[in-house]
Amino acid sequence: MTAQQSSALVAQATTSNESINAFSSIQAFEDAQRMVKVFANSQLVPATFKGDIGACLIAMNMANRMGADILQVMQSLYIVHGKPSFSSAFLIACFNRCGRFSTIRYRMGGEPHTDTWSCTAVATELATGEVVEGVTVTIAMAKSEGWYNKTGSKWKTMPELMMRYRAATFLIRSVAPEIALGFQTTEEAIDITDKVQVVNAQPTSLTEAAMQAMAEDAESESVAEPQENESQKASNGILFENDITTPNEQ
Repeated sequence: MTAQQSSALVAQATTSNESINAFSSIQAFEDAQRMVKVFANSQLVPATFKGDIGACLIAMNMANRMGADILQVMQSLYIVHGKPSFSSAFLIACFNRCGRFSTIRYRMGGEPHTDTWSCTAVATELATGEVVEGVTVTIAMAKSEGWYNKTGSKWKTMPELMMRYRAATFLIRSVAPEIALGFQTTEEAIDITDKVQVVNAQPTSLTEAAMQAMAEDAESESVAEPQENESQKASNGILFENDITTPNEQ
């Protein structure tokens, strides 16, 4: 494949998601493999996708279903305990540009930095003018659900941002669940998981990371895992809760 052909395939993959349903036919599948090979060999994609054509095909399929850019999907996809999840910021961006609703706005209430501090995500349906709201999130809710007091919790250090993320997620699930494709956000997965393994831009394939995480989950049911020291954590390429950053912070 020439450099010109590769550039044409990347341009088609990133600007015309509707025409590249990889699983619609054998020919589409073969074309999609040629397209994603460019991504798999690129230095611009997260390390989890490098050299992994299967993972790139899955990312292409997700982008096609969401109407999103393939590279953006790759950069916003995380693996938490073997399950894919998207960052809240990515889902908010998808909602804001879907064309059916206005940009999400946030209504803050209660007394800041107390249990009554609250946030509600609000948007307007453009076709009808109807105002839609998500579930109101409060600090009291975060504490009751166990999100707030977890070790390394961002709810303690960035409570307003976390409330906005969770409120927006509730709104999206209520009025446009197809945008999230049924996936949890990374922040949700972290909040409900005791021991968190987040894989993104690590020196391993997406497929291998998911299989390894699921195997470790199965093993932990019968054998307690030994505690690792800090140097071992770093060498294993595992990010724990207090090490997690959003794609915007990378």
